[in-house]
Amino acid sequence: MKNIESKIAGIDWAEVTEQMHQKGFSVIPQFLSNEDCEAIKDNYDTPNAFRKKVVMERHRFGLGEYKYFNYPLPDLIQSVRNQVYPKLAPIANAWMKVLTIDKQFPLTHNELLEQCHNNNQKKATVLILKYGKGGFNTLHQDLYGDVYFPLQTVLFLNEPDEDYGGGEFVLTEQVPRAQSKAIVLKPKKGDMLIFTTNFRPVKGIRGYYRTTMKHGVSELHSGNRFTLGIIFHDAIS
Repeated sequence: MKNIESKIAGIDWAEVTEQMHQKGFSVIPQFLSNEDCEAIKDNYDTPNAFRKKVVMERHRFGLGEYKYFNYPLPDLIQSVRNQVYPKLAPIANAWMKVLTIDKQFPLTHNELLEQCHNNNQKKATVLILKYGKGGFNTLHQDLYGDVYFPLQTVLFLNEPDEDYGGGEFVLTEQVPRAQSKAIVLKPKKGDMLIFTTNFRPVKGIRGYYRTTMKHGVSELHSGNRFTLGIIFHDAIS
């Protein structure tokens, strides 16, 4: 726990903020230790740890599966969720301001969850995703209800090109009056990716405009790939 707290404190959040403003995503290398990654993956076979399992193929989400954690969350995950959120809330609030959206997010995670619960969004949204050969995830956005936070994180629990082949993280950005732009990322084991849940502001000639973004996972050619998704808002179901 202290290691995670010191990791969060040691991140150059000014640089992360700049990257989020410029690109809509930021990769923090070596955020989790190898031991942390293995411990999180070990949770996958602990039935009581989860409230729901989703087989992607049944819903045409892709090919693979994921499980939503139950509350209370494991200590490490709870710590990340609580302590990373206050670093991201000012970024989200700056985006709302430049896009003239009448919305400001609370500066603590507990206050955000209170807003969720007042809207009957009381289910944990932290999830582990598992893919095997041929697995993929279609482009999507993780909103879960009317109350949502526009930034989220993914923690990568396997080493690309060693544990699996393919399986790149894909972001698409819908540029107004143009074709969509694809961004392909290949974070390493233990890295944390912070990215926009559904849109970001871009500065144009006449001020800021909003571009819609989605994310997904390209097809795995071999091996197994686990990731931990941390969404900061809760869900209705």
